[in-house]
Amino acid sequence: MNGVAASAPGRTSLVGFWSRFAGATVLAALITVLAGCGLTIPSDPSGTLDDVRGGVLHAGVSPHDGFVSVDGDEPAGTEIEAIRAFAESLDARVEWTVGSEEALVRGLENEELDLVAGGLTDETPWVDMAGVTRPYTEITDADGTTRKLVMLVPMGENAFISELETFLSGYVDDGGER
Repeated sequence: MNGVAASAPGRTSLVGFWSRFAGATVLAALITVLAGCGLTIPSDPSGTLDDVRGGVLHAGVSPHDGFVSVDGDEPAGTEIEAIRAFAESLDARVEWTVGSEEALVRGLENEELDLVAGGLTDETPWVDMAGVTRPYTEITDADGTTRKLVMLVPMGENAFISELETFLSGYVDDGGER
């Protein structure tokens, strides 16, 4: 029999049973320990969501036709309205920073900004320096090209990006009303 011990017909191998049991026990213990440590998933290593909730949303915006315009004291546009509504959902006020995409991404990296918007698409070159939301809506350019809009957040702030993506999904589904 090639040196392999076969179990009796209809019987489960005791070694296989105890291996699965031990694995399940270790997994349950690990989950219990991690939950006891206050670990939540998704989490924010820098605490962005906790800082913004009930506080200030530091939003960086780069002018882009139709999405973000800066003519007066406050920016305007469709993405500005979405950001204001998101801040309101977190009982936060918005502080705006206007700049180039490069300067704003640097602000995300330095933890000076919580999110960046300005007609950014899923083809953004900033994917190695910032977290990128899932596309939340599509637009069609004058040449007929369809583009998917995204926003940028600090790298690794998973609870914050999850909250933002959930909000944007509902915001778009509700036609920009929330």
